[in-house]
Amino acid sequence: MESFQCSVKLTADIIGGKWKPLILFYLESGTKRFSQLQRLIPGMTKKMLTQHLRELERDEIIRRKVYAEVPPRVEYSLTKHGESLKPILKLMSAWGTRHRARYGVPKQVAAKPVPETTVLERPPVLDKPGLTAGEAPVRAAR
Repeated sequence: MESFQCSVKLTADIIGGKWKPLILFYLESGTKRFSQLQRLIPGMTKKMLTQHLRELERDEIIRRKVYAEVPPRVEYSLTKHGESLKPILKLMSAWGTRHRARYGVPKQVAAKPVPETTVLERPPVLDKPGLTAGEAPVRAAR
């Protein structure tokens, strides 16, 4: 049976997700170094940035240029194929601007407060059967 893939799904698989559109949006304005992208996209881990950059490079959307310097310098930019995404990115940006003007900024799900951790005492070791937790055995001094 022949496999059919929707063009929208294909596009979403290549440039979709939480972080790839942002990476592409920032690369649209020109070449960026890894650390620049990291600063532009707070909340994205180094690991995720690396993973998405590799995927975009694999799909020939971006190019990675390594300079033989110490320390090494690596720059990322859109390929010619990646440049063809600029109209899509501009439309996404314009749509987001209109949506924000109409509905405001989406409410973020409130982060659940992290309960304070308490230091628990080590439970007593029960060496003899019949001792309860409150009756820890007395250990001989050495």
